[in-house]
Amino acid sequence: MARKIEKDYPNVDKSIYSNPRDAFAIEEVGQTIEFPEEEQEGTGPQVINEEDGGATLDFNPQMRAQEGNFEGNIAEWLEDNILIKIASDLRTNFEDDKNSRSDWEKAYTEGLDLLGFKYEERAKPFTGATGVTHPLLAEAVTQFQAQSYKELLPPGGPVRAEILGDATPEIEQQAERIKNFMNYQVTCIMQEFDPELDQMLFHLPLAGSAFKKIYYDAQLERAVSRFIPAEDLIVPYFVSDLESCMRITHVVKMKKNDLRKNQVSGFYRDIELQPSKADISDSKEKQDSILGVEQVSFSEEEFNLLEMHVDLDIPGFEDKDETNNPTGIMLPYIVTIDEDSGKVLSIYRNWRQGDGSRKKKQYFTHYKFLPGLGFYGFGLIHMLGGLSRTATAALRQLIDAGTLSNLPAGFKARGLRIKDDDEALNPGEWRDVDAPGGNLRESLMPLPYKEPSATLFQLLGFVTDAGRRFAGVTDMMMGENAGSQQQPVGTTMAILERGMKVMSAIHKRLHYAQKIEFKLLAKVFSEYLPPEYPYMVANGNQMVKQTDFDDRVDVIPVSDPNIFSMAQRVTLAQTQLQLAQSSPEMHDLHEAYRRMYSALGVQNIEKVLPPPPQPQPTDPAIENAGTLNAQKPVAFPDQDHSAHIRAHRAFMSSMLVKTNPAVMSLLQSHITEHVGFMARAMVQEEMQPEMDKLMQQYGGQLPQEVQAQIEMQMESAVAIKIAEIIEQMVAEEQEMFDQMGDDPLVQLKQQEIDIKKNEAELKAQQMGEKQALEEKKMSQKEGLDREKMQSQEDIAQLKANVALDKAEGDRNMDRSEASQERLMKKEMQRQNVAIKKAQMNKQDARRTQK
Repeated sequence: MARKIEKDYPNVDKSIYSNPRDAFAIEEVGQTIEFPEEEQEGTGPQVINEEDGGATLDFNPQMRAQEGNFEGNIAEWLEDNILIKIASDLRTNFEDDKNSRSDWEKAYTEGLDLLGFKYEERAKPFTGATGVTHPLLAEAVTQFQAQSYKELLPPGGPVRAEILGDATPEIEQQAERIKNFMNYQVTCIMQEFDPELDQMLFHLPLAGSAFKKIYYDAQLERAVSRFIPAEDLIVPYFVSDLESCMRITHVVKMKKNDLRKNQVSGFYRDIELQPSKADISDSKEKQDSILGVEQVSFSEEEFNLLEMHVDLDIPGFEDKDETNNPTGIMLPYIVTIDEDSGKVLSIYRNWRQGDGSRKKKQYFTHYKFLPGLGFYGFGLIHMLGGLSRTATAALRQLIDAGTLSNLPAGFKARGLRIKDDDEALNPGEWRDVDAPGGNLRESLMPLPYKEPSATLFQLLGFVTDAGRRFAGVTDMMMGENAGSQQQPVGTTMAILERGMKVMSAIHKRLHYAQKIEFKLLAKVFSEYLPPEYPYMVANGNQMVKQTDFDDRVDVIPVSDPNIFSMAQRVTLAQTQLQLAQSSPEMHDLHEAYRRMYSALGVQNIEKVLPPPPQPQPTDPAIENAGTLNAQKPVAFPDQDHSAHIRAHRAFMSSMLVKTNPAVMSLLQSHITEHVGFMARAMVQEEMQPEMDKLMQQYGGQLPQEVQAQIEMQMESAVAIKIAEIIEQMVAEEQEMFDQMGDDPLVQLKQQEIDIKKNEAELKAQQMGEKQALEEKKMSQKEGLDREKMQSQEDIAQLKANVALDKAEGDRNMDRSEASQERLMKKEMQRQNVAIKKAQMNKQDARRTQK
């Protein structure tokens, strides 16, 4: 059975960049693909129909498939027992891989409830208790998605080109073509890129891992980039990255009609398959429950396919050494199996034709939110799950406490027996109690419900703030003077870094993954584009070449791995502008303002901020006039340098310029520029014949070492030529000055110099005399000061002597007064004794008289 496939897209590599759901194998235009007849499956010779109506009997179809049709479906030529063994082994491996991550999938599935998208009806602790979920996790996810989506997919396109190595005008044009074409494809042609990226950025913070698959879709005849949830891409538990993974399984859901298209086109084996009820995973079932949808009936229109990127050693297609003996090395293949029936639909080689190393082709890129302990990353469900559950529990307790407090319940007396005592009391419910009659107040007993706890409310705030700080969703506190002239640059940057360091690390991981995605996308373009591909854009028609996608230009995301928000970008641009305004002589103010407008997202900046005018070649007269206004003239390579030099030197000989050193300096600098250009032009003209000979000798392309040697010779010759021209100019000026020896202007200038010299000598003499007079005055002053000090010392000595004499006299006087005082005391004692004796005599006389 021969099929001839003709497409409008030539030069298509038949490598399997597409998944079985969307793609066909496409051959070169006009090439015929021979497939074995269905009745000739298995071993034995096969008949190959020829174009002339004849037939060829092929006794070794496996060898023919291996040598003649590299991109063919190997499963068409393998025996059934080999296919059954391959399918059995791979399905067993798939089940093992799936079971190894069951705990991860369980944690992810249970964590989806924390989003709070579905309100929970609760009957405990009482009927009607609140089922609200705290929006901590949902808030973190939505804010991350909104922020990352804007940064990773800007309006102008997410791709930019970077030149590797030395930049030449040719390579710069190539980089510009690559950038414009890839942005055109992503924003205009690849219609799935935007929504797939949007959806991926919502799943990523939840699961911690998300994947993109990049391949060429033959049905759409273009490259595509599809989002694959983490639950649909399964790897072994011991794998650390996709590059070294020996088995990657992509679970594909395919409609019956799409499967049949692939079978008819020859991409899959045309075998009978019976659809069975799809096995819905726990995570998918949880997602359907959150969305409020469910499968109400069994549909036979969908198949579960396992597209497995594995390393196999297939009998008949073994890796062989130089002696044509099998080496036992497993080679990379893409095997597609129907999960329900276990039948192999296709086996394709997963390396590029002609690659002796058999390097595996990559189709997947792994986006990680946070690096995990294994292959899969950690998401907000893993990191904030506990805080979100705690916040939900605290919030529910607060609401339930308020409900119970506002709707009190209790008991009312009706006897000793309580009705329905095994049921909890609901808010607002008063239940009968069998009790003896009495006071109405005594017959009512409300339950002791408390108001919502302030401590619990504080705990809720603490938990919420802790989760928001970790997720980086808190507002950036920049202060009242943030970004103003008064705010120090270091303070601004410190606050910015402190508030955004977690998000900055996550954004760097996204930047790295998107870079890998763009590299895979560029590889698809390099293999599937025609030699020249014209395309139309808003500003006109453009062209890209297939050879543009080589190793000279690298494609990277437009996003900056260190900047992930507009606030951060504006703050950095404003800081740069402040630094430029503080030292304008060291910065390009125009570029600083342009970056500020760019950070603000202003379109058509050149209309608001016109670019500064670029210097243009002018005649010598205009250049001379400009130097009088302190304007520096600029020399250009294609000017008549000799004429310019003569005109400037003539202008320099005028009295107006001779008496103006600033103008002389500008003209002399400008003449030196012309000398450099003139010397280089002369050397190039002299070396041109030798260059032509070398170009003929090497076939129009000089080797790098020869080119470097010629450049060194040219630079040396240019330096020598410049020295000769300057020496000649200096000799001409010296000769001119010698001829102008009797010039009255020169004599007048010399007289002015002599007068200034005499004035300087007289001034120096006067300064000397003045200095001598000052020294004499200083000497006299020093003598007077010494005499004054001596006189003061004498007076002080005299005063000291007088004080000593006075002190001695005082001491003598004190001694005299002390002796007189003693004599007076003795006299007074004698008189007192005499008085007492007289009194005693008197008393004796009286006694005698009596």
